[in-house]
Amino acid sequence: MSISTTPAWKALALHAKGIESTHLRDLLADARRCASLTAEHDGVLLDFSRQNATPETLKLLLDLARAADLPGRIAAMCRGERINTSEDRAVLHVALRADKRESLVVAGVDVVKEVHAVLTRIERFAKAVRSGAWKGATRKKLTDVVAIGIGGSYLGPEFVHEAMRTDPACAKAAAGRRLRFLANVDPIDVTRALEGLDPATTLVVVISKTFTTAETMLNAKTVRAWLTKKLGAKAVAKHMVAVSTNLPDVAAFGIDPANAFGFWDWVGGRYSVCSAVGVLPLALQYGMGPVRDFLAGARSIDRHLQQAPLDKNLPVLMGLFGVWNATFLNRPTRVLLPYCQALHKLAPHIQQVDMESNGKRVALDGSVLPYATGEIDFGEPGTNGQHSFYQLVHQGRVVPADFIGFRTSQQPRALKGEVVANHDELMANFLAQPDALAVGKTAEQCRAEGVAEALVPHKVFPGNRPSNVLLLERLTPYATGQLLALYEHRTAVQGFIWGLNSFDQWGVELGKVLAKQVRTQLAASRKNSKAAITGFNPATTALLTRYLAPAAKAKAKRA
Repeated sequence: MSISTTPAWKALALHAKGIESTHLRDLLADARRCASLTAEHDGVLLDFSRQNATPETLKLLLDLARAADLPGRIAAMCRGERINTSEDRAVLHVALRADKRESLVVAGVDVVKEVHAVLTRIERFAKAVRSGAWKGATRKKLTDVVAIGIGGSYLGPEFVHEAMRTDPACAKAAAGRRLRFLANVDPIDVTRALEGLDPATTLVVVISKTFTTAETMLNAKTVRAWLTKKLGAKAVAKHMVAVSTNLPDVAAFGIDPANAFGFWDWVGGRYSVCSAVGVLPLALQYGMGPVRDFLAGARSIDRHLQQAPLDKNLPVLMGLFGVWNATFLNRPTRVLLPYCQALHKLAPHIQQVDMESNGKRVALDGSVLPYATGEIDFGEPGTNGQHSFYQLVHQGRVVPADFIGFRTSQQPRALKGEVVANHDELMANFLAQPDALAVGKTAEQCRAEGVAEALVPHKVFPGNRPSNVLLLERLTPYATGQLLALYEHRTAVQGFIWGLNSFDQWGVELGKVLAKQVRTQLAASRKNSKAAITGFNPATTALLTRYLAPAAKAKAKRA
């Protein structure tokens, strides 16, 4: 039965019509309401008082959560049931950061024990590399790491790396080391990733569960050629390691299988940063101490998800209001606004976590969903975003926002003679923008300020634009783990409510299949310029003809 047929859903749909007649400038004047629409856990404050909602809205959303058996679905995920039904897999990224004293037996195997066995191997290897005990082919210390992977094998690790990079303790731990990521099959990305590096001091981490991902393997072969050109074929064993479960192909590539770090089929790519996918490159850069702090932060939110009551549960509340905005209020876009430059890779990672998870059109049983699901995610750190797309957010479309800020900076600065410190200047904007979106500015206020009548319509801000505010103490590895888990679980909560599978990604397959057909054609045409272009529609045939034309002909056509 579709959740949309339940009394809880119908009550919310009716309630949404009433909410349309309210305005946040009035709702925010109610101190009791504002106090009731906040929740806090372990140093993370969630203020959702700027949602288009009343306490009654929250009650109805919680009724919907119970109608969807949200507590039962969360419990099923966390105990390892095969909730990814289309692939018949468990979904256990929570096990990746479980305490080593815990136990979780799935299909007769204690997965927590297996996770910590891999973490121990990574810690030993990272110590050996960082200390210089593990040396390269020329006996030089390996100080630079290039992590090759795409999608979840890249976006999550880079997000965490950038969040940690300017933390003082992490910066000290990484002194003299460089970590770079190579994802795009575009050869420009290879050039940029290898720029300024010496093969003799470079360690390459190839991240591919199956060791068959087309883009990753071509990049790996390209970097292998870069290494061996200077160091010889035998250098691969000392300069390349893998995160993969396909040991035969790892060995055939030239990497010692003893230097392959595995993970499991219950780890989805976009949820894999807490596995060897992220832990290995991060531990090589920072050592295992900061990485364990990061895992502990994620674990804090994992436990909160499972133990906190629904009305005080941060990821549950974030997920419920995501459903409220996207489905009931027809606001399908969300903007992520971290007022912290170190989080500039948060939005790209959450784009994959959320859009690949919940960008679905069918329910778990394969029936077409009768309501809109999923969100279009984008974002940029403040205050950069204010000078980019806030115009649209304030006076154009209604885009629900998440503001993320910190009481103290990773890198505090204050100039003598300035009214406020740099971080206070940043946070002044952080604190002002949610109210500007919510309250807006009326025509009467404009006129009272003496605005010329012809300009009044241009200077009116409608307001009534919803947002969440997340406030934490400081961006540390621990806080980074908390943020990661908050957004992972927010996504899962929404999928559970919508009744879809947030853990498969069949939508990425068709393009890959068609790319193979094009690749075959390109190979044939490059080998024989007279080879016929066949099997494509007229539009694609024309594009291929243009792409394959000799440079002189293409230039002549442009002229």
